[in-house]
Amino acid sequence: MKTRVTELLHIRYPIVQGGLAYLAYAELAAAVSNAGGLGQITAMSLPSPEALREQIHKVRALTDKPFGVNFAIGQHGRPYEHMLEVALEEGVKVISITGGNPEPLIRRTDGHDVKKLVLVASVRQAQKAEAIGADAVMAVGQEGGGHLGRDDIGTFVLIPRVVDSVKIPVLASGGIGDGRGLLAAMALGADGVEMGTRFIATQECVHAHPAYKDALLKGTEHDTAVIKRTLGTPARVVRTPGSDRILQLEQEGADYERLKPYISGERNRTFIYEGNAEEGFGWAGQVIGLIHDVPTVQELFERMFREVEERLAALRASVERE
Repeated sequence: MKTRVTELLHIRYPIVQGGLAYLAYAELAAAVSNAGGLGQITAMSLPSPEALREQIHKVRALTDKPFGVNFAIGQHGRPYEHMLEVALEEGVKVISITGGNPEPLIRRTDGHDVKKLVLVASVRQAQKAEAIGADAVMAVGQEGGGHLGRDDIGTFVLIPRVVDSVKIPVLASGGIGDGRGLLAAMALGADGVEMGTRFIATQECVHAHPAYKDALLKGTEHDTAVIKRTLGTPARVVRTPGSDRILQLEQEGADYERLKPYISGERNRTFIYEGNAEEGFGWAGQVIGLIHDVPTVQELFERMFREVEERLAALRASVERE
């Protein structure tokens, strides 16, 4: 499958693995890249620049294919500059930027041979990303997991709006987890897709606790919720007692200081690493309604492209009948 995204990133299939805080490390990134997509390391979940350097070296020991490093900036002001320096020193060819203002980070890459992907949730954000030098945007609809836009625009409307508004390639994100979603995204004008939640429920996502994966398997599209809306930073999670507590506090009018202990990275890790649903929470999109197994990444890709071929054949047959 050749698109502007596969040509830009030098990958076989137009599928990018999301940043996945605390989960997107070498094992998963390498598996996605080896399967033909673009795997990514999550930089800002790591404790130090040297830890990022170690992860980059580990990925390169596991694959000779392209991979990227994700920078989730803007969360509570943690500096990212030293992390970025490591990625540039190591010659990483792709970086993605989620959250916060991407312009300073993009400016720092001037003079380096690196492709910049920026996560957006609106036409305005996509146009700004293009104007400051992004090579592609990843447009996430409100179905997605993790942090979302504030406007509650669904993927089916957002993607063609963004495609019509920028000249650079667009990756569709939010609610995509199988071949049908990939084909639909391409029909909407996207050049590829970014998937997050679906990759958590894979065998190579070794850091995700079995209870987290089990919640994705057992949940339906009704079993997610959006937290932190009252803080202006809405984010979708799988429903747990821990996330329900956050929603209750928000309904009670809790401010950031009161919510802080419940929405922290520590509480996130409590569930995704330890499986403690009573105290913790985990990011997940509505696509959990389409997740029914935990395959290898290679098996997932093979199934997705088999579905693409089957759906394309059915569409052609339908058109021919007309």
